[in-house]
Amino acid sequence: MPLQDHHKIVSVDDHLIEHPRVWQDRLPETFRDRGPRIVEANGNHVWNYDGTAFPTVGLNAVAGKPPEEWGMDPVRYEDMIPGCYDPSARLKDMDVDGVEAALCFPSFPGFGGGVFQRAQDKDLALLCVRAWNDFYIDEWCATDRSRFVPLSIVPTWDPQLAAAEVRRTAAMGSRTISFPDSPVPLGLPSFHNSHWDPFWHACEETGTVISLHFGSGGFVPGFSFSGTKAIAGEMALPDAPFAVAIATFSTNLMWSTIDLLFSGVLQKHPKLQFSLAEGGIGWIPYILERTDFVWERHRHYQEIDFDTRPSDLFREHFWGCFIDDDFGVENRHKVGIDRIMLEIDYPHSDSNWPNSRKRAAEVLVHVPDDECEKICETNARTMLNFPAPV
Repeated sequence: MPLQDHHKIVSVDDHLIEHPRVWQDRLPETFRDRGPRIVEANGNHVWNYDGTAFPTVGLNAVAGKPPEEWGMDPVRYEDMIPGCYDPSARLKDMDVDGVEAALCFPSFPGFGGGVFQRAQDKDLALLCVRAWNDFYIDEWCATDRSRFVPLSIVPTWDPQLAAAEVRRTAAMGSRTISFPDSPVPLGLPSFHNSHWDPFWHACEETGTVISLHFGSGGFVPGFSFSGTKAIAGEMALPDAPFAVAIATFSTNLMWSTIDLLFSGVLQKHPKLQFSLAEGGIGWIPYILERTDFVWERHRHYQEIDFDTRPSDLFREHFWGCFIDDDFGVENRHKVGIDRIMLEIDYPHSDSNWPNSRKRAAEVLVHVPDDECEKICETNARTMLNFPAPV
């Protein structure tokens, strides 16, 4: 049965482009000159943060443009459609697309706040993290709290500060934290390290889901600097075209999932929930088969859980997300029908906007009505504790 009119779509992965005043309106006056602000550079709009320029990459905001006009070049705000940076306009674009509600990830800070993790002045960075959270929850989501799902980022350089921000933003209504898909590329301890225990505890205590978005740890497969120049510490252009990175997005989350399944974190923190944003789902059945195979053969001599199969841990702690994944939908029962959600990815290049609902209907054409409802809406509402308005 195809997607019906009564099926509502809750997207667990969309994006916003911060408007130029986000930090200037919220930072203390003494920090504003060094805080994120938009400047003109060579005819483009560029973020300047503490003396460093950060161009707004064109592929971040291609909604409404034909593929022939896409590119990596910086853009101006007037080159984007208003729904990229204006929440009222975004609601109209969601209506056009047939989307009921959306969870929006940051752009300038990086999906998991990596820009602030790499900043030298951590006092300023902490203020910037808090300012983004205040902006998203109290300005963007306040436009319509039934349609925008509150999300936060945390100061990843300090687990105690991160835990405090989890609790602060949870009290404001935040449902999920966007966290690095791997902390290691950011120079942080791995998921296997007890360093993160205060953060895990705070997420469990508040019922906050951890969203692991592809690339939020700063590593982009096929596109990160590589080769002899990089080894020597020199800046080197990537050998591969960006198409390699786009095609291998999900490999980041394969690694993250396997890492967490064997980390012991899930046993120590049984209430943790992880959303695999922009990862697709077609790879999940194989990874579950492979991790179970490895567990069966190697659990006797390694420091891994002797009693719990990785596939069982996955179905207790992880949620898969897809934009356009025929193979994954065909194999949905091997993933777990209660653990699959839909994502729209507006305004990025993987999005099908303004035809997301039409494409979802094509992908779900052979899926029973009750399963369509779970994939499109109710699984996301369950994971995020974001009930439909009465």
